[in-house]
Amino acid sequence: MEDIKLTVEVRDGKGTKKDLSTLRAQARVPGVVYGGDKPPVRVALAERELLDARRRGGVNAILHLVMGKTEETVIVKDLQRHPVTERLVHADFQRISLTQKLEAKVPLRILGEAPGVKNSGGILQYELRELSIRALPKDIPQGIDVDVSRLEINQHILVRELPVPAGVEVLDAPEHMVVNVTTIKVVEEAPAAAAPAGEAAAAEPEVASTKGKKDEEGKLVKETAKGAAPAAEKGKESAKKEGEK
Repeated sequence: MEDIKLTVEVRDGKGTKKDLSTLRAQARVPGVVYGGDKPPVRVALAERELLDARRRGGVNAILHLVMGKTEETVIVKDLQRHPVTERLVHADFQRISLTQKLEAKVPLRILGEAPGVKNSGGILQYELRELSIRALPKDIPQGIDVDVSRLEINQHILVRELPVPAGVEVLDAPEHMVVNVTTIKVVEEAPAAAAPAGEAAAAEPEVASTKGKKDEEGKLVKETAKGAAPAAEKGKESAKKEGEK
């Protein structure tokens, strides 16, 4: 693995918001170096140089940070980016020892074209995009290739089938699926059955009209009341005559 040296400056002060904004305006990235038996150190370096180092050495590149007369061997543990511009806003560097194994995540690189996709209309599904490993810093690969050029429909590649370099211990389960070729299932909805005309008509509620009936009943009530008045008067006259007697 290539040795990459980066010149960084030690930041003084507490790193106020104003100080950090000034650094970023100068295309410099604030960061911190930590780990080992030493206290953390605030640093700053050129954004372009850090990105170039990552392109050359990969995400697990071993970096040698030169700070005046001292030098720290580190890896990039974390990078923070602006949510809109995606510019680097902060970097975490972890001190490492070249004689001690460390855990890392290695990207998986897909090679070739699966016949099940090219000839049979299948789709390639990714189940794992990076592999968890443990190795000496010098033995950590930049990536691990996954050759899919033999995969037909319903075939897959497992973790145990990956070409892992010597000296690298895989931490993921051996039977964990990495990629597989599957088919696209199209579900067609059955058209709704139309109801028979007779049933549709029977389903409609009947509305009975009582307007005419009410009118007739109202008329009868009035006629009865009108006929009852003379009878009442006749009853009163009979009672009066009986009293006179």
